[in-house]
Order: sequence, then structure tokens, then C-alpha cells
Amino acid sequence: MAKILKYGLRTIILAGIVVLGVFAARHFMKTEPIAVVLAPVARGEVQATVSNTRAGTVMACRRARLAPATGGQVARLSVREGDQVEHGQILMVIWNDDLEARVQLAASEELAAGARVKEACLTAEVAKREAERQQRLSSRQLVSEEIVDRATTEAKAREAGCQAAHAAREVSRASTDAARADLARTVLKAPFNGIVAEVNAELGEYVTPSPPGIPTPPAVDLIDSRCLYVVAPIDEVDAPAIRTGMPACISLDAFPEPRCGARVRRIAPYVLDVEKQARTVEVEVAFASKEDSAGLLPGYTADVEVILEQRDDVLRVPTETVLENSRVLVYRESDGVLESRQIERGVSNWRYTQVLSGLEEGERIVISVDREGVEAGVQVTPESADPAPGG
Repeated sequence: MAKILKYGLRTIILAGIVVLGVFAARHFMKTEPIAVVLAPVARGEVQATVSNTRAGTVMACRRARLAPATGGQVARLSVREGDQVEHGQILMVIWNDDLEARVQLAASEELAAGARVKEACLTAEVAKREAERQQRLSSRQLVSEEIVDRATTEAKAREAGCQAAHAAREVSRASTDAARADLARTVLKAPFNGIVAEVNAELGEYVTPSPPGIPTPPAVDLIDSRCLYVVAPIDEVDAPAIRTGMPACISLDAFPEPRCGARVRRIAPYVLDVEKQARTVEVEVAFASKEDSAGLLPGYTADVEVILEQRDDVLRVPTETVLENSRVLVYRESDGVLESRQIERGVSNWRYTQVLSGLEEGERIVISVDREGVEAGVQVTPESADPAPGG
């Protein structure tokens, strides 16, 4: 009997150890809920947009990379980088003493030609009056007809001499104009009001104009910064949807806030084929006002977001929460388990996606979908219930 009790006690002890082991295993193997970031499904504005594929650039409406029309030694350099200049102001002068001398010579020859005009035309007037006097005498038979013919011919010859002198004076004037034009080619003037962005010359240096087809640094780079716009490359796939006049937002790396209210002002009528890069179409976007472009410098990096379509007060979710096959992970309030839900999408951009069906306002969905272990069917614990930034 004692032996039976001994074996029974041992069995009970072993069974208790097994039960305790099972409970211990269940306790230590129990999966802890995953912390996730949640956001409520809410209503708001959603826009369909198109953005540039590579960085855009702030451009000046007027920019002139200037160089003298003729080569030579810099005799005068009137500006430095950063100077504000006015239309017609002299920026640079190439040595031109020889051309100035030619202008003076041509001007003197023009004066001499003018004097010869006076001389020849006065002589012609005298000859004309003499011919008329001889004709009157001939009518009274006081002189022979030969004398009348000689006087008439002389008057015509002197008149032709007067006309020739006039023509010679015009030639002299043209020579003076040509000499002045040659002189003007050595003087570099500002074609508009602007700011000198770059000067690639020094006093006494020899400068030359750019040969055809070979770009060289400009002697003076002049920018009119009062009018700025952004030029950005848009992928050829997205370009057909863009129209001039469409609203756009401009973002600049140098400034935190985007500048919306801009408008598409031009779409290039050709596709750029850049080696090893996607084919793109250049789109120009004008700032909404001068205040928006105030303080900007040509050359700043800029991105544009052209608004193709806009929907107001619609159900929306952050685009980052939408998974493959238009699925979102919905937090089930009853047991804290994630549920996969397929939605019907409407207008979408990189920030928000419109929900046409599949979700109700107020339901909470997972934003942190990239965390390890986050999938449908797992139990989670909310880490945050705030809407996505920018909501």
C-alpha cells in the first residue's frame, strides 16, 4: 500500500512539473504587442500633382553673357561683380586709339566734303544765272547762238558737279558711320538694367570673342534679378497632362516654406534627350508675385509641383500608409489587432490619397508600415494617435 502511495505521489509531482513547465513556456513565449504609429482617417484637400524628375533652377527673365564684339586689350574696366548698372552704361572698353583716330579722320573728310558741296553748288548757281542771261540776250539777237550753247552746257556741267559733291559728302558720312561702328565694337555696354554677376577680365588683359560653336566664359555676366522664374525638367510621361496657366508650388532648398500660387508659363515644344538620364520636357513656372521671388538669387535649386487637379473636403489617408494592391492596415479597436483593408483610391499625390470606399472617417490606420513585424493579424499597441505631419 505504501508502495502504491509512493508511486502515486511521484506521478502527481511529475504531472505538476509538466503543467508548470507548460505555463512557464506559454508565459515566456508570449508575443508582446508591436508599437505602431496610427493616424485617423479624416477629411481634407487632395491634389493630383506632377513634380520634376531632376532639380530645377531659378532663372532670371533677362540674362546676358556679354563679350566685346572684337578682340583686344582691356583698356578700361568700369564694373565689378555685384555692381548695379543701368541700360547703356559702359562696362568695358578695348584699346581703340587707332579707331578713334579713324573716326576723327572720317569726320574731317566729311567736313571737307561739305565744304566742296557749297563750292560746287555756288558755282553751279552762277553758271545757271549766266546761261539765263545769255538766253535773254540771244532773244534780242545780241549774242550768237554758240555763246548761248556754251553757257547752257556750262550751267549743266556745274549742276552735275554740285550733285557729285552731294554724293561725295554722303560717301564721307557713310565712312564716318562705319568708323564709328568699328569703334563701338570695342565698347561693351549694358543692354538693360541689372546686376553684374561675373567679370572674367582684368585691366590690361587680352580678351577675344567666342568662336562660333565654342562657348567661352563671358567677359561680363549681367542679370536682371527683378524678374525671376523656375525652369524644371518634367518626365516625358507626365508632361502631356500639363497646360500653361496651371497652378504650381515652388520649393527651394535654401528656404523652408514652399511658395504656392505660381503658374506654368511655358512648356517646351521638344523633349530633351540627356545621356544616361530619362527624357524630359522643360517647364517654366512663374512666381505668383514679386514678393515671392524677393531675396532669391538666380541659380538657386528649386522644385516645382504642378497641380493637375484638386479635390476639397474628401476622405483621405497619408499616401505612405497605402500598401501594394491598394491595401491599408486598420487598427481594430476591439482587440488591438491589425486588419488588412482594400480601398478604392481617387486623386493622389505624394502626401495624401483620396479614399472613395473601404474606410470610414475616424478609423485609425497604421503609418509605421515599414516596422518589422507589422502585418495583418498581429496585435499592436498605439504609439501615437496624431495625424500625419502637414494634416
